[in-house]
Amino acid sequence: MKQLIHDALQAGIELRTACLTTLEAPLLAAAEVMVESLQQRGKILVCGNGGSAADAQHFAGELVNRFEMNRPGLAAIAMTHDASVITSIANDFSFDSIFSRQVEALGREGDVLLAISTSGDSPNVIKAVDEAQALGMNVVALTGRDGGKLGKHSGVSVHLNINYPSTPRVQEMHITCLHIVCTLIDETMFGQK
Repeated sequence: MKQLIHDALQAGIELRTACLTTLEAPLLAAAEVMVESLQQRGKILVCGNGGSAADAQHFAGELVNRFEMNRPGLAAIAMTHDASVITSIANDFSFDSIFSRQVEALGREGDVLLAISTSGDSPNVIKAVDEAQALGMNVVALTGRDGGKLGKHSGVSVHLNINYPSTPRVQEMHITCLHIVCTLIDETMFGQK
């Protein structure tokens, strides 16, 4: 059991070290796209399934409330938490439409869609990107492994990819990336000038 603990922690350390050289540019680009939208009174819509749904809600909460500094609330909506909306769309259309229908209703040109998928192949997340692209929204994709279909989607403006085979390690890096983006947004918009 101690070896399992050691191996998990060591894998996380090695992955974080590897990401030092691969994530700086896309993290800066993701924050820039979001700041530009927020400064123009746009909003960030966020979607994902399972653990990525939890990450979507976590990220939206950090923006709407606060992260590490007291500042005005920022416009962000996690499209993962309204059971009535999600189940009605899944029932009347399909589960693959639960996010794209919300993007259609809530998204506007200049808004940002943050699309989270560890596999990069979630059909409902990909449909949301299709809809965001049709509306003229910027899309930030957060993926794992090889990025899947989402990482290759023509509608993706910024791709943050954790190219690693283990879902738990990828998801640990996803929350780290989201926290870094929160810091970059806060410092850009509200840091000491």
